[in-house]
Amino acid sequence: MTAAFDEDVKACAALVHKADPDRFLAAMAAPVAARAVLFPIYALNVEVARAPWVTQEPMIAEMRLQWWRDALQEIAQGPTVRRHEVVTPLSQVLSPHLAGMLDEYVAVRRWDIYRDPFEDQEHFDAYINHSSGALLVAAAQSLGAADEDVLRDFGYGVGVANWFRAIPELEARGRIPLLDGRPEGVRVLAETALARLARARSNRSGVSDEARPALYLGWQAEWILKRVTAQPDRVAAGALAQSEVRRRLSLMWTAATGRW
Repeated sequence: MTAAFDEDVKACAALVHKADPDRFLAAMAAPVAARAVLFPIYALNVEVARAPWVTQEPMIAEMRLQWWRDALQEIAQGPTVRRHEVVTPLSQVLSPHLAGMLDEYVAVRRWDIYRDPFEDQEHFDAYINHSSGALLVAAAQSLGAADEDVLRDFGYGVGVANWFRAIPELEARGRIPLLDGRPEGVRVLAETALARLARARSNRSGVSDEARPALYLGWQAEWILKRVTAQPDRVAAGALAQSEVRRRLSLMWTAATGRW
């Protein structure tokens, strides 16, 4: 899908640049035409991800998430969509189907509002699939043809890697982010995520050249997951950041070769 790089998209890019530097870099590694599609979707991610954390009142946080669900419903149903610097450009890049899919992405973020732990592995997997997975499907399929199963596998691997990086802050905020926080439990989760990444990569042909730039956002995932597998204690220590040189060079390699 084509989109104009207008003032709204520029505002989305500025929002992503400030709040999510990794996704900003990944989008900037994409062709210009793809950036105009990716930035509104990544800006939605910024707005939804922070909605549960900007208030201590659960009801207000619920209302913030519901606002985005209502906006996505407007995009899915059309033709009238509320005027907003993120919603307006989103309406120009999302199909009704993908707008509906992103409703599951917003809905699952209700977990962030409360302090209840995940019920079981199925609950945790659903959270990753509906958050990281749904966002990746929407981004990739807005650009071009891409097999959803491949995207869900890749999204799971990327989502778990990002989750590991977020754990120190989640714990500081009183959340219980893992079912099994022991080193062996952390290692098993990392190995599962690596296996999902590998399965996605074995089916690369299912992602078209046009959709490929949406997968650049996972350029650090394998590096993170391998280090967690080798040293699970890195998660609690918050020791999963790449050096700035490695971070940028590895993204350049991903974009240049297209081997996500």
